[in-house]
Amino acid sequence: MRSIRRPVMAAAALTAVVALTATGCGPSDEPANDKPTNAAGDTSGGGKFEIPKEIQDKLKEHGFDLDKWKNGEWKNWSKDKWLREAGEFINPIIKDFWNPDKIGKAKPPQDNTKPGDVSEDQGKTDPEPDAVPAKAVGTPYDKTAPGVGLLVFSTPEGDARCTATVVKDPAHPGKSNLVWTAAHCVHAGKNGGWYRNLIFVPSFNKTGGTAGEIKNKPFEERVPKGKWWADDLATSKEWIKDGGAVPGVPMAPYDFALMHVKPEENTGGKSLEEIAGGAYDVNFNASPIGKIPSLTAQGYPAEAPFDGASLQQCTDKPTRLSMAAEKPTMYRIGCTMTAGSSGGPWFTKGTDGKLQLISNMSMGPRPAKWAAGPHLGPEAKSLFDAMSQKWANKQ
Repeated sequence: MRSIRRPVMAAAALTAVVALTATGCGPSDEPANDKPTNAAGDTSGGGKFEIPKEIQDKLKEHGFDLDKWKNGEWKNWSKDKWLREAGEFINPIIKDFWNPDKIGKAKPPQDNTKPGDVSEDQGKTDPEPDAVPAKAVGTPYDKTAPGVGLLVFSTPEGDARCTATVVKDPAHPGKSNLVWTAAHCVHAGKNGGWYRNLIFVPSFNKTGGTAGEIKNKPFEERVPKGKWWADDLATSKEWIKDGGAVPGVPMAPYDFALMHVKPEENTGGKSLEEIAGGAYDVNFNASPIGKIPSLTAQGYPAEAPFDGASLQQCTDKPTRLSMAAEKPTMYRIGCTMTAGSSGGPWFTKGTDGKLQLISNMSMGPRPAKWAAGPHLGPEAKSLFDAMSQKWANKQ
């Protein structure tokens, strides 16, 4: 049984054009474009690109030379250089680092977990749900699933990817730059730190299709809403302290993260929400699991039988999964989405009939039959409120 769905990793084969993540990562067959490009000074995308002073100061504070970082020092994953604590995240823009081909080559990594890795005594509260086959989301995604997209990043093992979602920011109504995903898509947990070169690609490959078809599509279809670099990240203290791969399964109830992003290219002052075409409220006080009639999970699964090129979804009535009595109970649904869907949104309808995010894809077994996501309660809300307030007077 597969545990945390790890970030998807880059492949060596040129034909492996697209794959999205949920658990681990791997080496790319082509070197990164390490030409230095500065981060956006105007985070709304309306100004000249330059490394903000606070990032320069933070790099210096942790012993990094800015020029060396831009020219490849980011590849240094030694323990003394891999930042891991809350507030230590740095992610200067390296322009064109993520070109369409490099993004497309990411695929699930070698996963050493086997059936039975999630032990039966970890508090399974309700009977295991029947598998619900994933179905393709209608296209174009910027109309049918606006705000859902691909998260790509660098790990010690190589390039990887997950799924992520634009969420509404009360400090900037209609102009949010906040993105929700899973903790294991941004931070390695107890044995590592923050991943690097994180970008979000809303409505990735918006017309769908297969990995074999995507390489012939124009840039504007593969990356239709631009590339948005994370410039701030937050996740749970429990994940930072004890999270990880199979040993980190007990921390799955805390497998959530929030990022603030900025555009790689000038957007004329428009926010991510405006460019992506949508954002979702996060409900930190959702109804008890038994009272939720239906839940829909979306993501870009990349392990067979999927290839990561298309957005998929599963809809089911959620049940309960407990990892331990003292930890929050997780949502669980029948779903056959595989690695690559991690971090993807779990939606229900609010009283106004609009979709609201109540969880994110975290873990599931192999072969894929069901999936589980964390309940977003007080700690998640505290993390969200702090991020919103931090950026209230700036974008």
